[in-house]
Amino acid sequence: MTATATPSTTVANLRDLGGTPLAGGRTVRPGLVLRSGQLDRMDVAADPVVAALGLRTVIDFRTAVERADHPDRIPPGVRLLVEDVLADKVSAGRMPAASQLKDLLSDPALAEEHLGGGKVGVLFADIYRSLVSLPSAQAAYRTLLTELADPEAGPLLFHCTAGKDRTGWGATVLLALLGADDDTLMAEYLSVNPAVRQAFARMIEGFTVSGGDPDIALGLIGVFPSYLEAALDEVSTRYGSMEKYVREGLGVPDGTVEALRARLVH
Repeated sequence: MTATATPSTTVANLRDLGGTPLAGGRTVRPGLVLRSGQLDRMDVAADPVVAALGLRTVIDFRTAVERADHPDRIPPGVRLLVEDVLADKVSAGRMPAASQLKDLLSDPALAEEHLGGGKVGVLFADIYRSLVSLPSAQAAYRTLLTELADPEAGPLLFHCTAGKDRTGWGATVLLALLGADDDTLMAEYLSVNPAVRQAFARMIEGFTVSGGDPDIALGLIGVFPSYLEAALDEVSTRYGSMEKYVREGLGVPDGTVEALRARLVH
């Protein structure tokens, strides 16, 4: 069992991490930490599922371009925190594929040039290593953990565009800290595939009809064990353990981690 998919009509790939199994027969407390894709269509008035969440805090991991193209629609009274995970890659002139899904899927020739011949897997492995090492990513995930440890944050939702890469790593770090085992971490990470492929189905179809390589489309849209393993390997190489990555890489003190566990584990 992993997190619960929540059938929202206005928020793609919405999942409550509550109920995820942890060590010692415990689970993540429901209703406090949620993940999703972008919130440009969120409509509390038209979507009772979203209205029932009682959101208090939203963390947006997207780049400035993504936010400008598809601004979040946030319910009144909800706090929005912008934490651009990939800001340091963008400022260095290297726009990552994770933030260019729609552009790449609209141009089969461009996708083939940059991602054909198996390059899509190599590129995403590099992105996932960056999720561990980039200062902007470390700052973003530090904010996620710090906010979740604060009882005043209320129910919190974090997201990127598709809700699979930047968001997937955030969920992995959080669940590992709370005591999920490796199989649970991978299962939660991979569980978003159906929702993501459904959200991008029309775009994938247009890409392949226009002559695009379906393997490239799936490599861009889907998540695969090798992607997450690249990030986990980066943690192991740089820090030796997830605990040390959180403490030394993200700069989150032990007291915050203890508060996080006290609030989210039951």
